[in-house]
Amino acid sequence: MRSLINVSSILILAALVIAVGIGCTQTGERDVSSHAEIALPPPSLVGKVSVEAALAKRRSVRSFAQQDLTLQQTGQLAWAAQGITDASGGRRTSPSAGAIYPMKVYLVKHDGVFEYVPDGHKLRRLFGDDRRADLNSQPSVRQAPLDIVITGDYAKTRAKYDERAERYVIIEAGHIGQNIHLQAVALGLGSVSVGAFNDGVVTEVLALPSRETPLYIIPVGYPSGT
Repeated sequence: MRSLINVSSILILAALVIAVGIGCTQTGERDVSSHAEIALPPPSLVGKVSVEAALAKRRSVRSFAQQDLTLQQTGQLAWAAQGITDASGGRRTSPSAGAIYPMKVYLVKHDGVFEYVPDGHKLRRLFGDDRRADLNSQPSVRQAPLDIVITGDYAKTRAKYDERAERYVIIEAGHIGQNIHLQAVALGLGSVSVGAFNDGVVTEVLALPSRETPLYIIPVGYPSGT
């Protein structure tokens, strides 16, 4: 009788451990086993829209059609944000104070959350579920096929620039954001800047490291009605 009780206790304990493990994965902790890397198509360096035309056409778009972006489009947007343009020196598409590059770019889509890896131009999958609705309650964030989240590491820049680090990191986020907006126009897409979000919520949803501060959410997609 005692052995049956012990077996039952072990089974109950095992079930609790499994349930806790599942709960941790769902509430934020990154599943290391799912960190599959996805190679992106080479970015296009010649477009059909001039910089001047992109500047003239850029408008905030807050309503998106339910049409997924291609891997080529997704990769092009990521490259515009933080792509490497000088293999020997590691220079990127967006300027950075002291070439420190304290920024990270995350892509939140229906099929998961991905981190853009500039070195090698690839994506690293962090989660396999749809977390767009958890990021923010604004319809544009929930509706867009792609939400780009930009984070900054103040400490990384502070090591060289001390009290001006926060200013430099925020300026850099602006550079990245404008690159994304103009690239979206060149791809026939729409985008909008979102700064009204709860930092703690975004940090939890993406399971951001403690050093990273979320600075920007940019929903991107085909404008509704096109």
